[in-house]
Amino acid sequence: MLGDPDPAIRDDTAYPIFATWIVRGELDGLLGGIGDAMVEMWRDERIQARTFAALILAAVLRRDAASGELTPAVVRRWRDAFAAWWVAEHDIRGYDDRVGWLHAIAHGADTVRAFARSPHLDANDLDTLLRLAAERLLVPTEYRFGQFEGERLGYGIAAALCRPELADAVGWLDALHAAIEAGKPGPTPPWAANVIDTLTALFVAVQRGVRFYDPVTSEPSETIVPPARDAILDRITEILRLPAYWLG
Repeated sequence: MLGDPDPAIRDDTAYPIFATWIVRGELDGLLGGIGDAMVEMWRDERIQARTFAALILAAVLRRDAASGELTPAVVRRWRDAFAAWWVAEHDIRGYDDRVGWLHAIAHGADTVRAFARSPHLDANDLDTLLRLAAERLLVPTEYRFGQFEGERLGYGIAAALCRPELADAVGWLDALHAAIEAGKPGPTPPWAANVIDTLTALFVAVQRGVRFYDPVTSEPSETIVPPARDAILDRITEILRLPAYWLG
């Protein structure tokens, strides 16, 4: 059902029911098997199956943050499998008129956020997540973000930046700076516009702080600000000034 082309079956039925069962703990004891099944779905030929597998894996990770059922080795194995799929995914459209929401970038961003909140991942793992987000943004594409992908990805990145143990909060931005700086006169490539959109959203998230929501009650946390906020904002501003030199 997660791969059904009918959005009423996939998006309105299978996903919300399955995710709700997971985050409420009704499938505790089965999280490892569910996660492994989602990893296998990234081999599915249907784009909607691949992208909704990412959402279910995010639900598994959010539940494990409360239950502690998984091991660090399992979470890292899933992270590596996720990275391999996400960077290689060629169909990053947000929406299809027939199939409905696809959202490889936004669903992947939600999965990044779930990994970033996992207590099983340490500072090195978080740095790997940030570099993964940068790598995904730099993949050449003709698709211009138009369904709030940049905002979702900014939120996912901010989740990692809010972790107090993150040792290097800005090094992952070097690749984005170099890519934008190397831009040539002429029309802006979609990937470059997507980078700027995402960094603009991330700037707001870092400056204002973000909240996280209880997966069962939807109650928000207190606003959390990245511990290296000033350094992150300065580095993002350096990149945003490349196309917008007038920024203060």
